[in-house]
Amino acid sequence: MKQIKKIPYCIPNFESIRTENYLYVDKTRFIEMIENESSKYHFLIRPRKFGKTLFLSILEHYYDLRFKDKFESLFGDLYIGKNPTGKQNSYFVIRFSFSGLDTGSVKGFEVSFKEAIRSSIDIFLSQHKLIIIDFESKSNELGQRNSVRGYIEFAYKIIEKYNSKAYIIIDEYDHFANDLIAQGTNLSMEQYKELIWANGVVRDFYETLKDGIQNIIDKIFITGITPIMLDDVTSGFNVSKNLSVKEKYNEILGFTEEEVEFVRQEAGVDKELIKVDMEFLYNGYKFHEDAKNKLYNSSMINYFFMELLDEGLKIKRLMDWNLKTDYGRIKNLLQKPENLIELENIINCNQKNEEVIDRFSIEKLHEPQNFLSLLYYMGLVTIEKEDDIALLKIPNYTIKTMYWEYMENIILERNPEMSYNPSLIREGLTSLAYDGEYQHFFENFQQKFVSQLSNQDLKNFTEKHIKLLLLSILWQSNYYIPISEQENSKGYTDIYLQRRSFLYPRIKIDWIWELKYIKESEVRKKSILETKKNEAREQLQRYKTSNLYKDRKDVRYLAVVFIGKKKYWSEEI
Repeated sequence: MKQIKKIPYCIPNFESIRTENYLYVDKTRFIEMIENESSKYHFLIRPRKFGKTLFLSILEHYYDLRFKDKFESLFGDLYIGKNPTGKQNSYFVIRFSFSGLDTGSVKGFEVSFKEAIRSSIDIFLSQHKLIIIDFESKSNELGQRNSVRGYIEFAYKIIEKYNSKAYIIIDEYDHFANDLIAQGTNLSMEQYKELIWANGVVRDFYETLKDGIQNIIDKIFITGITPIMLDDVTSGFNVSKNLSVKEKYNEILGFTEEEVEFVRQEAGVDKELIKVDMEFLYNGYKFHEDAKNKLYNSSMINYFFMELLDEGLKIKRLMDWNLKTDYGRIKNLLQKPENLIELENIINCNQKNEEVIDRFSIEKLHEPQNFLSLLYYMGLVTIEKEDDIALLKIPNYTIKTMYWEYMENIILERNPEMSYNPSLIREGLTSLAYDGEYQHFFENFQQKFVSQLSNQDLKNFTEKHIKLLLLSILWQSNYYIPISEQENSKGYTDIYLQRRSFLYPRIKIDWIWELKYIKESEVRKKSILETKKNEAREQLQRYKTSNLYKDRKDVRYLAVVFIGKKKYWSEEI
C-alpha cells in the first residue's frame, strides 16, 4: 500500500520536507538549467508565498559542502540526484535575508541592516563549525568587526583559507523597499535615496559582493517580489542576469495541472471531496506570455488540500488568509487618480492591453504603466497572449476577491461615516439564500452603503461602481461564490451568485443580477428610468436563452436599478 505523504504547508526547509514524510514536487531540474547559464549571478522575482524560500533551501542543500554526506538521502530519487552537475556540495553557502528591518528612520535602518549582515555571518560560522578550525575564536573575532564590509570580508578570509568558493543566497532582497512604498511618505523616498543611491549600507553590501566575485564568490542567487530595486542595486552590482521573465523558467515555482494531481495523489486527497473548480479558484499564473502552462500558486494548493483533509466537505474558507497581498503596499499608489482608474478597469474588464516592464526605479513607481507592472510582479495580474497581443489579466477568482477587498477598504476610508455592519449583510444573504427574498439584502445595502457615499465619490459614479460595492460585500459570504462578468453565449452577466451546495445543501437556487444606475440629476427624466429598467429586463431575457442557462431551472434572474443615493427599483424576471 502506498504511503500517504504530509502536505508541506508553509514549511520552507528542504531537509525537513525530505526527511519527515512530506511530499515534494521535484523542481530540481532547474538547478541544472541555472548552472548552464552563461552568467553565474541571478535574480528571480515571484509573488509572495510562491515557494521562493523553499527553492533557496534546495539550492543551499545542494551546493553547501556541509550537506555532502546527506546528498543521496536528500536528492537521490530526484532529477538532480540522478543527473548531478558536479558542483554539488562544493561551496560554502552564505545566506542573507532582509525581512524585518527597521524602516522607521535612516539610523534605525542602518543599525538593523548591519545587524542582519552580522547575524548572517555568525549563522554561517555556526553552521560550518564542524568544518572551520578554531570556530570559537573565529566567532569571537567577528564581534570585533563593526561594518557591513568588515563582516563579509571576514567570511571571505575564512573561505579563502580552505581553498574553496562561496555561494551567496539572498532572500527578500527588496523587502525593506516594499516597506518604504507602503509608508508612502516623502521622508521614505529620501531614506531610500540615502540608503541605496548614496554611499549607504545597502550599496556597500552589494559592492562588497561584487569585490568578492574576483576570487571568493562563484555564484549568487537573489530573490524578491518586485523589480523596483534592480536598477538601483545593479548600479553597484551590474553582473547579474534576471531569470524572472524568461520563458524557460516559467515553471520554476508554482504547480502545473499535472503537478497538482501529483500532490493530490501523494497526499491521499479523495477526488470526491473536491466540489469546487480548482482551476477557476487558484490557477492562471504565467510569467512569460508564450509560456505553455498556466500555474497554480503552490501555497494555495497546499492550503486547499490540507483543509480538505481536515474538514472534508465542511470546508468553508477556500482562500488562505496568509496569502493576502498587503493592501498597504499599493494603498499609497492608489492615491494617484490614474492608478485607481487602472485598478478599477482591471477589476471590471478583467484585462488590460499592456506590456510588463522588467525593471523600473522607485521614483517612477507612480506612473500607470509601472503600477500595472507592479501588480504583475505581486501576482495580482498575470500575462497572457491572445491573437499576438500581450494582455494583463486577473489570474483567478482568489485574486479577484483581494481586489474586491481593496475596493471595500478604499470606500470605507473615503467614507468614514459609512456604518458597515456585517451582521446585517449576513441576515440579508441568509434570507436571499434560504427564502429567495432579496429585498432585505438590498435595503440594507442601499441604506448602509450607497446612501452614505460622499458627493465626491458620486461625481464619477457609474454602474461599475455599484457592482464593485456589491462584490466587496458578497465575496465574504459562505453561501455563494459571486462571479463577475461570467461569459455566456448572449453576453456577460453583471453578477452571478453560484451557491455552495456541497456546504449548504438546502440552498437550491443560483442568482443572476443585472445592475443599472441613474444619477440623481437624471432622476427627473422618467424616460431614463424606464429605459434602464427595459435594458436590464432585455439583458436578463437574453441570458435565460443562452446555452449556459436555457435548460436550468435552478437560476433566478433579478434586475436592479439604483436611483441616486436614496432609492432603488428591483424586479425578478
